[in-house]
Amino acid sequence: MNHHKSILTVIITAVMLIFTTQSCGVKYSLSGGSIPENMNTYTVEFFENIAPMVITSLSQDFTEGLKERIRTQSRLNQVDQNGDAIFEGVITNYTISSAGVEANTNLAALNRLSITVKVKYTNRKDESGESDYEENFTQFREFRGVVNTNTELQLTREIILMLTEDIYNRTFNNW
Repeated sequence: MNHHKSILTVIITAVMLIFTTQSCGVKYSLSGGSIPENMNTYTVEFFENIAPMVITSLSQDFTEGLKERIRTQSRLNQVDQNGDAIFEGVITNYTISSAGVEANTNLAALNRLSITVKVKYTNRKDESGESDYEENFTQFREFRGVVNTNTELQLTREIILMLTEDIYNRTFNNW
């Protein structure tokens, strides 16, 4: 029995180490990306929330989150308008749905908070327009039980971090 416990401990430790290493690697190794040398500034327009379920602070929180992501992970300077890189778009979806049902009860055991953002990126330094794109980005977090205001706020922050990372990577790391 002790042999099985030690194997299980090793497996759990290895999995935790992998997740820790991967999250640290993503956070730090991608900084800077492949930003064109002639690009110096960026503009993030206000992302209006047009989702059927409107959360009051979501537009502001997402817009500021994207500005912060670019500011902290690149050498670009933020300008209010006409940046070399321009990010604009809308929040198209904000939903809380059931992701799994508790056995023998019909009660939601697992719920999912999802956010979708439509982003239009324009690289004003790329005359060919090849690096421009217009894409939807979706991320979600699952949670147990009923969502309350604090849980929803925390989940929304986590999703915004994931979305802004996806947008940054798509834009500057060609993912």
